[in-house]
Amino acid sequence: MDLSIGVWLLCLFLFMIAISVPIAVAIAMSSLTIMYFILPFDVASITAGQKIITGIDSFSLLAIPFFILAGNIMNVGGIAGRLINLAKLMVGWIPGSLLHVNIFANMMFGAVSGSAVAAAAAVGKTLGPELEKEGYDKNLATAVNVASCPAGLLIPPSNSLIVFSVVSGGTSVAALFIAGYVPGILMGLSCMVVAYFIAKKKGYKTSANDGFTVRDVLRIIWQAIPSLGLIFVVIGGIIGGVFTATEGACIAVLYSFGLSLCYRTLKWSHFSKICNETTQITGIMLFLIGASTIMSWAMAFTGLPTMISDWMLSISDNPIIIFILMNIILLIIGMFMDLTPAVLIFTPIFMPIATTLGMDPIHFAMMIIFNLCIGIATPPVGTALFVGCSVSGTKIENVIRSIMPFCAVLIVTLLLITFIPEISLFLPRFFGLIS
Repeated sequence: MDLSIGVWLLCLFLFMIAISVPIAVAIAMSSLTIMYFILPFDVASITAGQKIITGIDSFSLLAIPFFILAGNIMNVGGIAGRLINLAKLMVGWIPGSLLHVNIFANMMFGAVSGSAVAAAAAVGKTLGPELEKEGYDKNLATAVNVASCPAGLLIPPSNSLIVFSVVSGGTSVAALFIAGYVPGILMGLSCMVVAYFIAKKKGYKTSANDGFTVRDVLRIIWQAIPSLGLIFVVIGGIIGGVFTATEGACIAVLYSFGLSLCYRTLKWSHFSKICNETTQITGIMLFLIGASTIMSWAMAFTGLPTMISDWMLSISDNPIIIFILMNIILLIIGMFMDLTPAVLIFTPIFMPIATTLGMDPIHFAMMIIFNLCIGIATPPVGTALFVGCSVSGTKIENVIRSIMPFCAVLIVTLLLITFIPEISLFLPRFFGLIS
């Protein structure tokens, strides 16, 4: 097959993105257009339909709507406030305390809800007035919120890791989940390092945990334990082989529902909004996965992945050079494309190259998702950036300068994850999930 057709596929897709066509539509339309050029009309149409169905016909994907539902229940379940109080208790003694509270709360709430956007919105709304009252620069506070909220996409349970499992051909979800802890925590700690030095430079003082009595400490811990218990129940059950990731997602829904009822924060009026948001997000994700399956087939048919692989390997046979080049490409892609479609499109292209050079699939998953997590916090198409600025009422162009130091340190952390495999593989090996 003429490789020029594969190049046309990529160019057509990028053109549609440039003119603001919705990402899922751009994936589907560019793939269909190319298929109509290389196959008879009826064959192309039937093949596209089959690929969409087979792309979403996966038991593992059932976990996604349930985790989304659990996250939406938590958003209105009063969980964010309890986790923020725990964060104040744990990191409130550090200079620039509220910045560190924001980061730590994002890590916890993002892990519990599985959504960077939900973390940015919930934590940003709750802490925003306090940050402003304490005199923190609003642009810096927004940058801290935006840079740290993607940590929840690595710390399980994570829909992104489930999507990777499906598109990579069945990589163990349990191994991916347990592998995400260290990179996710490193993302949060990297942001805390930057926030610490900025706070010292600006003279921000410690204030977040002033006045806590022993009784307050015990009350805060007692209130937060049930919220964090979701992680231990779901992840512990999956790793222990008690239930699958999909069954764990169903348990997450029941747990979050029961917890919200106990907190008495969930009302009947919330159910319509929760169900609508869950249905919308699930529909978008499944359409993305189905459309990306068409594109993956079209790319494979035209030989585009092989061409890209040959091109990269022709530059050098040194794994260090190839992995750096791969990261540069993904960082650029992440600036213009959301995480899920990027994982769906570029995993089939880059994963064969990575495994050929000796990278474990789980290690590759941590690298690509950490990389693309940086992208959702950067302009021009960073969803977390848009949400964070919307919540705080700041302009994106004013936040960009403040977020650059965080992105720089996150890129350094990305390189550590890329070139030190044990960061990603230690825990899966320790729990016997990989050899």
